[in-house]
Amino acid sequence: MNHGTWEPSPAARWEDAFLAGNGHHGALVYGDPADDRVIVTHHLLVRPNNAPQDTRPPRLADRLAAVQGRLLAGDPDAGDTFTDHRPLRWPRPFHPAFQTHLTAPSGPARGPYQRAVDFTTGVVTATDGPRRSDVFVSRADDVVVQRITAPGERAELCLDHRLPAAPADLTVDRGTHLTPYGALLTLRVGYGGHGAGSGYTGVTLAVVDGGTTAPHAAGVRFEGARELLLLTRVSPYEGRPDADGTAAALAALAHGTVAATHARLLDRHLARHRTAYRRVALDLDASAEERALPGSELLRRPAGPALLERLFAAGRHHLLSSAGLLPPRLTGLWTGAWDTAWSGAFTHDANLNLQTASAVAADLPEVTRAQRHLILGRLDDWRDNAREIFGARGVVAPAHTDGVSGHAYHFSREYPLHVWTAGADWLLKPLVDHSETHGVRDPEVTAVLAEVADFYEDFLTAAGPGGRLAVVPSYSPENRPVGGGWAAVDATMDLTAARHALLTAADHHPGPRADRWRALAGRLPPYRINADGALAEWAAPGLGDRYDHRHLSHLYAVWPHEEINPYDTPALARAAHRALVLRGAENASAHGHLHQALIAARLRDPARVDAALHRLLTGGYFHVSLMSAHYPDLDVYNADAAHTLPALLIETLVQSTPGRLVLLPAPLAACPSGRLTGIHTRFGATVDLHWSPGGGTALVRPARSVRIELRTPEGAGPLELRAGEEHTVKFGCPRPARVPSLTPWTADPPW
Repeated sequence: MNHGTWEPSPAARWEDAFLAGNGHHGALVYGDPADDRVIVTHHLLVRPNNAPQDTRPPRLADRLAAVQGRLLAGDPDAGDTFTDHRPLRWPRPFHPAFQTHLTAPSGPARGPYQRAVDFTTGVVTATDGPRRSDVFVSRADDVVVQRITAPGERAELCLDHRLPAAPADLTVDRGTHLTPYGALLTLRVGYGGHGAGSGYTGVTLAVVDGGTTAPHAAGVRFEGARELLLLTRVSPYEGRPDADGTAAALAALAHGTVAATHARLLDRHLARHRTAYRRVALDLDASAEERALPGSELLRRPAGPALLERLFAAGRHHLLSSAGLLPPRLTGLWTGAWDTAWSGAFTHDANLNLQTASAVAADLPEVTRAQRHLILGRLDDWRDNAREIFGARGVVAPAHTDGVSGHAYHFSREYPLHVWTAGADWLLKPLVDHSETHGVRDPEVTAVLAEVADFYEDFLTAAGPGGRLAVVPSYSPENRPVGGGWAAVDATMDLTAARHALLTAADHHPGPRADRWRALAGRLPPYRINADGALAEWAAPGLGDRYDHRHLSHLYAVWPHEEINPYDTPALARAAHRALVLRGAENASAHGHLHQALIAARLRDPARVDAALHRLLTGGYFHVSLMSAHYPDLDVYNADAAHTLPALLIETLVQSTPGRLVLLPAPLAACPSGRLTGIHTRFGATVDLHWSPGGGTALVRPARSVRIELRTPEGAGPLELRAGEEHTVKFGCPRPARVPSLTPWTADPPW
């Protein structure tokens, strides 16, 4: 079952509930026939937790020149003064809406029981004898759909917001109305405190086939029903809630019997979800026996390819399901409690960027569009950040956002995230890659690229002989240099981002501005190699490295960018590899393991990728739902590992730039053979790759004519591709098969 997963018992914890979603609404499905709970979420449900005046960027522009002068003069503490001394304020926390709760009197077990999720369709099922529940979240009609067959002689339904850590100051109003179809349940929840006057409504339309329906307690009771169909929507509001409008929209979806309405809604949903999911597939030749195992059992067998197959498929399903209105949050689109870690927000200095890393290569434009929505919908706030903090034109992305505000207000002395300027470049990277892949530039993205360059044109500071520029203040998330303050000078990541942003904007805007931007990029300082032979995290002399850290910001030029690579810049690549070798894992965050593995794949170090994967697969990072945790032993529900793993597996097999295709750059020991199909390249072709210990074959289908460099395990050479003409690449694998290396890594790169 490599395109789904199953379990022989209901979920006991919300973290183990199977997941469905359409990028607007999410559903966490427990699958308990006697206590049938579906937690409903919505991407825009964030609870106000600060006064409006406290969520503006700090007004610091008039202090910038003085702080820059002090930092350049060698004052390590100058950056600490570049603040308005506000306390650390978190983005508005993401929270669940409520659970639809259908209870039935317990009776003898009917069995056999099974719950499952089909990644291809996005449908979560639970069967117990004749009783069956099917849940999906329609990508076509934006509604949570649950069909229950044989619900029992009596069943009671309510909408319940009282999930763990629900605030005590919520105002709640419920309504129940009988309809010709069955019943309509409404729930209006108002926020307290800073959120007074805002909240959300939930509406569930119950369509009933047979029996009787009557109000009961806080909901309705069904007796003798043959089938139920529950249609649910959530609507955030400010001012006046509109449950009536939502109810009318749901009623418009219900035509005919339960079966007919369900079939119509499912067909419309499948046309979008199934089509998207099937564009790319990974087959690692796992055995039929292992593929048939429940996910909980596979998680206890991390050594074989079956687990990687299923995690790839699950990650693709979850990523697709969480992207729509917005890209995935730290928790994707799901949470079962009101106290989500780190507000369940979007973190732009690694987490979101890792989660969406597969979107372009794995042909999920739904994810890229969601990231585009996040960016374009918050540009006015980004402009405020540039103007208020730096006195500059253009835009600066915050390190954290709740998905509604784009202002930079989450910072402190130890985390001066308001001075981190690389965020816009990283967030725009998938959109630029998408344009390269499809050969069509997005005019709105092109305009934003110019605004990023405008910011750097105003912000970069003359700092050395020959007009050399500096990024000051500069921050390397979320680390501090030896001999410097948190806000320092010339963090390597900031240099990479500034250079890339200026050159990319110049490429998209030919003319006098492009000449200025290219000249500025040429005046940025070079990277520095430290006394350990490693690429330094800060290019400024006198700032030392702290190696034991979860972030790898200074290797941004290796991944996701390719400015440093083994083919064009081998000396810098060796220094980058040395920096990777020296990097610790600090608090064992899942995103740190995956970030290390992605960089190792770019540097053609499969042993290091194997080791990082081993830690991830054996450390207790995956719930039974195949959603992941931030820390080992299932600590803190978090989507980083689940959503990033597909990107890593692709990077070990196929890498591309606008002028290069690399096949099997870092093949995994656990995956000696297999097939990866439908991969998109940045030179406008799709690739189907088949490989085995003796060699491989790649079928390349170019959409435009191009001459590229092809690299395989046998070597490198040019490849001419003509639009519309398939090209078959065959290659051998001269290297002997490896065994996984879990011993301490060597200092030398494998190439």
